[in-house]
This record gives sequence, structure tokens and C-alpha cells, in this order.
Amino acid sequence: MATETDTGRQSSGQVNTTTPGETLSVYDGIVMVVGIVIGIGIFATAPLVAQFAGNEFNFLMVWLLGGLLTLIGALCYAEIATAYPSAGGEYHFLSRAYGRPLALLFAWARGTVIQTGAIALVAFVYGDYANAVVPLGASGPAIHAAIAVAVFTGINMLGTLQGKITQHIFTALDVGAIVLLIVAGLVVSLSSGGPTASTPAAMDGSGYGMIGAAMVLVLLTFGGWNEAAYLSAELKDARRNMVKVLTISIVFITAIYFLAGWAYLAALGFEGLKSANAAAADVSRVAFGDTGAKILAVMVCGAAISTLNATIFTGARVFYALGRDLPNLSFFGVWSERGENPANAFLLQGGIALALVGLGALTRDGVKAMVEYTSPVFWFFMLLVAISLFVFRRRDPDSGHAGGFRVPLYPVTPAIFVAICAWMLYSSLAFFGWASLVGVAVLAAGLPLLLLGRRVADVRP
Repeated sequence: MATETDTGRQSSGQVNTTTPGETLSVYDGIVMVVGIVIGIGIFATAPLVAQFAGNEFNFLMVWLLGGLLTLIGALCYAEIATAYPSAGGEYHFLSRAYGRPLALLFAWARGTVIQTGAIALVAFVYGDYANAVVPLGASGPAIHAAIAVAVFTGINMLGTLQGKITQHIFTALDVGAIVLLIVAGLVVSLSSGGPTASTPAAMDGSGYGMIGAAMVLVLLTFGGWNEAAYLSAELKDARRNMVKVLTISIVFITAIYFLAGWAYLAALGFEGLKSANAAAADVSRVAFGDTGAKILAVMVCGAAISTLNATIFTGARVFYALGRDLPNLSFFGVWSERGENPANAFLLQGGIALALVGLGALTRDGVKAMVEYTSPVFWFFMLLVAISLFVFRRRDPDSGHAGGFRVPLYPVTPAIFVAICAWMLYSSLAFFGWASLVGVAVLAAGLPLLLLGRRVADVRP
């Protein structure tokens, strides 16, 4: 069933008018969201979070707080996505709330910075671990990263079914890696009693600032849940099931992150965690020796692939929505009837991601460069989406919401989400390096699209 007539129009000369069908179950949606979020973040950010947290108690609590704040944002997204389901996700929301020009600027940002940068980032993480298993020399991480982008773009081009099956396999490896980490922590805890937790320390203003810095990293580790918006047109009975997908996913992820944090403390102690370079491998080594560390490293590769595949799967949808709106880009707005996916959009996304992998290979740390490159632009547009909920409630309080989900405690809940996004935008500019300014500059290069957008009639039902 076509659920996307609101977001765009097929030009009369377009070859294919097939639109997305409801092919994804609640389980498929949960697998996608969990696969995107539980990737490499928990294996990389925990030592940094510990450095800012101050003590064990605070370290564990920030993961629970991060889950709560993420759930608040997810509930806001659920209301918008169930009212206006579309494969264009945030592109569609921004177009409805602010007009087509801003939506076109977002499409530019997502295509050149946000999503393709995230694909390149995850590919580099995979490349670092894969190069340790199969060394390819100094350029090995970039080579592995490029191969991964090409292979999984190809798999997703084959069809939605192939993309779903691949995601199920690698999400299992993803969760399995964290389960192994938790089991390792339990083994060490049972054998040695584990470290003694400290009591919460009183904090001055500086201490609260440090906790704020820890939360920046925690929320980055929870990042990716918003990709569920791009599944709304393909999710069966999205009005009822979108909130289920987001709520179940985030509660599960929060529990996993909390237990992983406990495992780090149990095996390494707080001071050991703060100084760890490869904390997850260190935990597995303490519990199971070098063999266990190698096994976990391979599973982390699987976790990275899980995130990579899911990010590729959802990312191409915005190119599809853009192609449906702009006749000159209609080639990318074709929905493949054979593969039940935007096959042409995958080609464009993959090409840009490979270009970013090439650029990242020129820096000393491709992962760090991609994090800095994407963060400010990502949080700027998420802030606009958060504000759009107020716009929709004021402009259209009844239409589109009948039978859909309503965020509880309105307007407090979305106001908290707006504050979170504003803080993250500020932090990504204040605490990150030069690459963040490059991302902003690339966004600015797309400003002419605002003029182009004024020539395209807005579609507002």
C-alpha cells in the first residue's frame, strides 16, 4: 500500500510509480533500530565517559539518564512519524513544518554530511578492527572500509528482503558481542568479588559540567534511534507500531548499556577503565585470556557491520524522497518493484560515502574526523525536528493525529527534547575540532537549495 503520497509527486515522465509497501514487522523495526544504535559506540566511548563521570555510581547512572533522555526524544518522533508516515522521514517532517526549501537543505546535509558521514565513520571503525584480523598495510583500515561500503550497498540494492536478512544476522552478532562482554564481567566478578563501588560524590559547578560532558558522549552512543523515522512508510500499521518499535528498542538498549558499564567496572575497576585503550578486549582478556580477546574483536567487527548495514538501509530513503520532489533528480525517486527498495538512491549514497572514506583516509584518524564532521549538522536539524512538534500541534491539532500516538505530558516532554538538542548542538561546536567546521561549511554550500526550493510548489495537505 502506498503511504507516501503526501511527501512528493511523480513527474509524468518518470519511469516507475511504485511506492513503498508495508513490508516491515515490529520485530524487523526493532532489529533495525537496535542494530543501528548498538554498534561500536559502547566499545569506544566507555573509558571517556568514565573520565568525565567522577566515580562508579555516576558512571552507571549516566547510562540510565541517557536512556531516559533518548526515550523522551523517541516519543516525540513517534508522534510525528505516526501522524505523517513517509519513507522520507525527517525530510518529510521538515517540509511539512517549515516548507520545501528547508527540507531541500536538509536533504543536501543528510546526503553530504549526516548519513554518508555516519556510513563512512562506521566503516572506518570496522576497518580498524578488520585490519587487525586481516592486515592490509598502512592503508588497510581505509581499504577494508571501502570494501564494506561497496559490499553492503550492493546487498541492499538486491532488495529489502536481503537487507533485512543481513541485518538480522549481524544484529545477533552485535548483541552477542555485548553479551560476551557482560558474561566476562560476571566471570571476573564471581571469581574476585569485583571492585568496590564508591558512593556518589558531592559536585560543585565544575563537577556538574563534567557530568554534562559525559552525557554528550552517552547521547552520542545512543545515537541512531531517529533512523526509525525512515521506516515509517514501510512499517506495518505504523500508527500503532512505531511507538512500540522505538520504546522496546530503547528500553532494551538502555539495559544492555547499563550491564555493559557494570561489566567494565567489574573486570577493570574504575581507574582501570579510565585508562583503557581497548576496554572491551581488556575485559574479555581478563576473563578468558588472549583467545577471548580475539573472539571479541571479531564480534566487534560484526557489531560495526550491523550498524553499517542498517545505516545504509535507512539512509537511501531520503534520496528517494528528494527524487520524488525534484523532476531533475527523478532517477533517484524510483522505487524498484523487483527489490522493493530505492535501488538508484543506494547508488548515489554509496558513491558519496566512498568519497568520504577517501577523504578520511587522508587524515590521521578517520573515525574522529567523521564524528566531528557530522555532529553539529546532525544536531542542528534534529533541533528543528524537535521544534516541529510544536508547529504541528498548533497548525493541525486534529488532522493527521486521529488514531495515532500522542506524546505524554505535552508540552513538557517536547520542551525537554528541544533543550537536549540545543545543548548537543552547542557542545558539538564548542568541544569538537576543525572537522566540525568543515561539516558546517559543507552545509552552507547547500544554501542555494533554499532558492531552488522556492521554485518548487510546497506540498501541504
